[in-house]
Amino acid sequence: MPTLTIRHLTTYRYLRPVAFGEHRMMLRPRDSHDQRVIETSLEIYPQPASLHFIVDDFGNQIGIAQFSDCAQELYVESVVCLKQSPPEVSARHLDERAGRFPFAYSDEESADLMLYLERNPVDSHADPADDVARWAHEFLPTDESIGTFDLLTRLSQAIHSSFRYRRREAKGVQRAVETLRLGHGSCRDFAMLMIDAARALGLAARFASGYLILSSDEHGSTHAWAQVYLPGPGWVDFDPTSGSVGKERLVTVAVAPDPKHTLPLHGTYVGFASDSLGMDVKVFTQAT
Repeated sequence: MPTLTIRHLTTYRYLRPVAFGEHRMMLRPRDSHDQRVIETSLEIYPQPASLHFIVDDFGNQIGIAQFSDCAQELYVESVVCLKQSPPEVSARHLDERAGRFPFAYSDEESADLMLYLERNPVDSHADPADDVARWAHEFLPTDESIGTFDLLTRLSQAIHSSFRYRRREAKGVQRAVETLRLGHGSCRDFAMLMIDAARALGLAARFASGYLILSSDEHGSTHAWAQVYLPGPGWVDFDPTSGSVGKERLVTVAVAPDPKHTLPLHGTYVGFASDSLGMDVKVFTQAT
């Protein structure tokens, strides 16, 4: 089981010293059968007056910091060491009943997956034809059934090949229909398009955030992708930004039905909007 060290640095800069409100951090990767955290460290400047950790309803760890000092800079450095053993995932791992699309979740599965099956409301005025659902159904053959795994792989690869990646510094995520119409977006936008398309087909899907391990040059990046629940293997990773399936290059930090519950770091400061000089994020990785 390879060992991976991830160093994640976030720096907020301000024109003058500002006071800081509560900040919440989701930086610790999830422990699961395919990744296990060995060691973590967290350095914060200015030093918080208090720091405690909770686990949310989705099993994600959240650090909550309160501050008493003012500063012109807020610096957060997270270092995590973990072991990974990404499993092989393919169509043959699905339960027989889920091998061909469409299939039905069991009553017990449907109850557990309710939050992940529910789509965001479609605006009947701005989107009367439900364009995302119509687009998703275009991947279904008209004269025969299709393998469930093949269908989802095609969806992911279609986003990768047909849409332009555009890094956005703005907070939030585009609506899925907006990404579909624009033809471009960030990894967060592509993940939500994949999730909404899967839900439109009756499949449970959730938002995953964490890290993308780029290459052996010791660089990585924060990243977002989709997970779809398939009877047999359970939650399967689909990364529409790269078109890949599985988590060979992915480290999961947080999962949730909606991306607003997976922000790596967010909080407030007391000052003028013009005081903010922006933020800088760097991720370094080392495999041993």
